[in-house]
Amino acid sequence: MKLNIVTLLIGVAFLSSGAYWVVTTHQPWTPLRIIGVAILVPSFILFLLARIQLGNNFSVQAKAQNLVTTGVYSRIRNPIYVFGALMLMGIALYFKPILLLGFLVLIPIQIKRARREEGVLAEKFGAEYQSYKAKTWF
Repeated sequence: MKLNIVTLLIGVAFLSSGAYWVVTTHQPWTPLRIIGVAILVPSFILFLLARIQLGNNFSVQAKAQNLVTTGVYSRIRNPIYVFGALMLMGIALYFKPILLLGFLVLIPIQIKRARREEGVLAEKFGAEYQSYKAKTWF
């Protein structure tokens, strides 16, 4: 639970400082900036929610402690990767759309990490993981 509180506090600090920066810089609200913020804010909230729901099962290296299948994880197997990528997309659209080229590097890396985690989870949870996998996206 301690990690979840820390994650939530970091998320609130990040969102607050980002909102403050957007409001005080007086940059013009172009359509791309509006789209960027419209993607960034809900993605960030869902990213935080997924991280909190993952709880102590979060790790940088693929581990199989528990199979989390509730909340956001009931629909998406890797919501932290999905919403993290969408957050970066929103940031790129807000600041500099050319940064979207980073997705050419990011997406294959995220897919490779997800596949590695999938192998670890399938080995530990077997049929339970296969059933979960059949009901969810990425």
